[in-house]
This record gives sequence, structure tokens and C-alpha cells, in this order.
Amino acid sequence: MESPVHRLGDLFRQLGLPDDPSAIEDFIATHRPLPGYVTLADASFWNASQAQFLREAVNADADWAELIDSLAARLSG
Repeated sequence: MESPVHRLGDLFRQLGLPDDPSAIEDFIATHRPLPGYVTLADASFWNASQAQFLREAVNADADWAELIDSLAARLSG
């Protein structure tokens, strides 16, 4: 069985956010830099369900986890 391949737009869609490339870049530009002491799921710009999804996906090492880590890295820098 193959692992699902997700793209950043898929993650944004899953979070209920606009998923076109310019909207994603605007989101990242608006919310960076994420302080080093704040995990992505604990960032103030998520609603409760978005934060829960991010937290659970990372904790379960779900197929979304790598993409979530990538988004966290983009927001940190």
C-alpha cells in the first residue's frame, strides 16, 4: 500500500484555508516569524479545531506530519 502524498495546498484545504499558491505565500508572510518557543499547533492564528488537527497529526506521526513540519520551518524563518 502506498502512502498518500500530500502537498502544501492539501494541508491548507484540510485546515479550511485558501489553498492557492498566492494565498499560501500570503499566509506564511503574514504569520512569520513564528517564535522558536511556540510549536506550530500552539500558534495564536489557528482556531481550536485547526490546532487540534495539527497537534494530533504530529503526535500520531500521521502522513501529514512531514508537511506540517515543513510548514513550521517556513513559518520559523
